[in-house]
Amino acid sequence: MCGIVGYIGKRDVAPLLLEGLQRLEYRGYDSAGIAIHASGKTGGLKTAKAKGRVRELESRLPKRFAGTTGIAHTRWATHGAPNDENAHPHVDAEGKVAVVHNGIIDNAAELRAKLTADGVEFASETDTEVLAHLIGRSQAEKLEEKVREALRHIEGTYGIAVLHSDFADRIVVARNGSPVVLGIGEKEMFVSSDVAALVSHTRQVVTLDDGEMATLKADDYRTYTTEGSRTTSSPETVEYAAESYDMGAHDTYMHKEISEQADAVDRALRGRIDDRFSTVHLGGLNLDAREARGVRRVKILGCGTSYHAGQIGAQMIEELARIPSDAEPASEFRYRNPVVDPDTLYVAVSQSGETYDVLAAVQELKRKGARVLGLVNVVGSAIARETDGGIYVHAGPEVCVVSTKCFTNMVVSFALLALHLGRIRDLSVADGKRIIDGLRRLPQQITEILAGEAEIKKLAGLYADAKSMMFIGRVRGYPVAREASLKLKEVSYIHAEAYPASELKHGPLALIEPAMPTVAIVPDDDLLEKNRAALEEIKARSGRILAVAHQEQEKADHTIVVPKNEPELDPILMGIPLQLLAYHTALSLGRDIDKPRNLAKSVTVE
Repeated sequence: MCGIVGYIGKRDVAPLLLEGLQRLEYRGYDSAGIAIHASGKTGGLKTAKAKGRVRELESRLPKRFAGTTGIAHTRWATHGAPNDENAHPHVDAEGKVAVVHNGIIDNAAELRAKLTADGVEFASETDTEVLAHLIGRSQAEKLEEKVREALRHIEGTYGIAVLHSDFADRIVVARNGSPVVLGIGEKEMFVSSDVAALVSHTRQVVTLDDGEMATLKADDYRTYTTEGSRTTSSPETVEYAAESYDMGAHDTYMHKEISEQADAVDRALRGRIDDRFSTVHLGGLNLDAREARGVRRVKILGCGTSYHAGQIGAQMIEELARIPSDAEPASEFRYRNPVVDPDTLYVAVSQSGETYDVLAAVQELKRKGARVLGLVNVVGSAIARETDGGIYVHAGPEVCVVSTKCFTNMVVSFALLALHLGRIRDLSVADGKRIIDGLRRLPQQITEILAGEAEIKKLAGLYADAKSMMFIGRVRGYPVAREASLKLKEVSYIHAEAYPASELKHGPLALIEPAMPTVAIVPDDDLLEKNRAALEEIKARSGRILAVAHQEQEKADHTIVVPKNEPELDPILMGIPLQLLAYHTALSLGRDIDKPRNLAKSVTVE
């Protein structure tokens, strides 16, 4: 959520900033704005802001809006309504300072009251404007010192970029809990909250750590702590090129990313399978065999889709490694004063690697001496850097707010972890080989599922008139139902709930009627007859049923048949047609598929 872009160099800055903002639109936002060091005789700072999309901002830019240094922002409202006044950048009373900010200033109300008492008049309802005034009122000689002095008063999270009309040769940035990435060019420098805004210009990046600041000049950069000590930050090469962030021949990013899943899974498996010992190599875990055998419990922490992937992962670890495992929302875990056991292995799951609730849980666990692994998609992200080791899921850039291929690769990565732990413990060579064979079949089976998209599109048209839908599944199927329910409500805005099929008689059966369809996950496993009994209960009450199964289901009105894999891996395949169902339902309803209302891709605030 929210996005920052900045540039200093010799090129006309406004088109570069607008392009960067467009690259960040997927993160979710409701307004946008730009501030530049204006060229020409008048000089000084110029700003333009607009509620709505980046195209609205572009239409409002003055004809004379030239400069070679600037910062820009897409805002997702926290303090104050989405409107022009609350859009970033925010300026100080003299118009010398411009600030863009991701995050939340927790003590903004207290600081605002003090500044108001000193005669400061605020132009917005935002917490960020407080920071602009604090920087503007500082008597320090250098911009870096002004920013550092202001940050001493701030409690909360921030990723900021600052311009000052008296220091036209630099941009000062800082990070605490919200990502800031520097892009290193040839006699030009970039800054952003996401590499997506940088890769069309440079693939050399420096990611700031919490408590770190940087000064960008056209031909140089330096990094240092908020206390002023120099830090050493060498550029790293971004794995993916700009083309990876383009939509290509697809109408939406969501459709593109669903269609990429066979390749994404193949990428997650590549180089990791060890046929000789029927196991996998996961060198990034930093967990040797003795330490792995000492693990007595696994606790998986994630939010939203990552939490559902963790639920499937916990079942896999229990089944294959026979280690008690469970998943919990990180947003709940960090507030309930949990017992942190030294024999528990904690796994933090996040697509972006920057999810604030997950990151905060990691930091609390590390403070208490726990061993924490990260399972993330973004190399060099905060969670990747703060954990003891982990697994990169290698899904590739995921632009749509609604996660699809990253969810699939997360579950595949959990399968790799479960196999690794299982083979260290008591999983037989034969079972290890069975799982490896199943993993290798996944890309082709995913391709087979995607080939049936036309039929799923027709089914979506039949169910798109529903005001509410129920999703059910048992054991392995229940997390699939939860994720499918989330996908439908996220992208189509149809109310959806997920329940264990075994819980129907304990309340949800009261909701069954013809107007409320049920999507049932029905794999061919030892619970097949139990699941069919649940379908009987629904049909007896005139409920409509769409089954996702390995064979046609007699009691279902419609069945999406998916290829069968190993029982432990079946959840990976059964979720994919339901991604397409959500997509085509939303498409038929005319929804903004890549940017669902009220949602953001990377949730970097509480």
